[in-house]
Amino acid sequence: MNRQGGDRLYFAAIDEAKLVVLAGELARTAPHEGVVTLQGTLGAGKTTLVRAFLRALGHAGAVRSPTYTLIEPYELGGRQIFHFDLYRLACAEELDEMGVRDYFGPDRLAFIEWPERGAGVLPDPDIEISLSYAGGEDCAARDVVLQALSMAGREWLARLLSSDNAQVIAPVSQACVQDMGGESGACP
Repeated sequence: MNRQGGDRLYFAAIDEAKLVVLAGELARTAPHEGVVTLQGTLGAGKTTLVRAFLRALGHAGAVRSPTYTLIEPYELGGRQIFHFDLYRLACAEELDEMGVRDYFGPDRLAFIEWPERGAGVLPDPDIEISLSYAGGEDCAARDVVLQALSMAGREWLARLLSSDNAQVIAPVSQACVQDMGGESGACP
């Protein structure tokens, strides 16, 4: 099966160390612009993934969750990366008042936690990353699903699958690489 055609990748029960490897590979293969939405309950690992992504690109400073500031900006490798946490957003219109559209465009990559709180204002994502507890909230392992939602997202996942470390964080099975047509194996 040509795994590069997949638009959905599922990683089962990965621990924090493998989540860091996955984030590093996402960073290594990332485009210079795009939008990534992050789905998951509190504590599921959204900020951990972004922190590892930024560190893989060379950021040495602190990476805090932007829960109270809503946005944390980073300048790395000639591009801007923005980490949004919209958990405390009262309504999507607040984003317009902040000039949120200025954060998207060429050489700007955005990671958005709780994107549903900005519905109707935020641009469409290229990739959605969903993190969930693999065995309930007491389990340290996470199930991670990467879903490409645009051509740029599909190209990013194709680069991820062809990367050298892809074997370290290999999808559960080839049947869990899905295409946009909805053809699927036994993916959750």
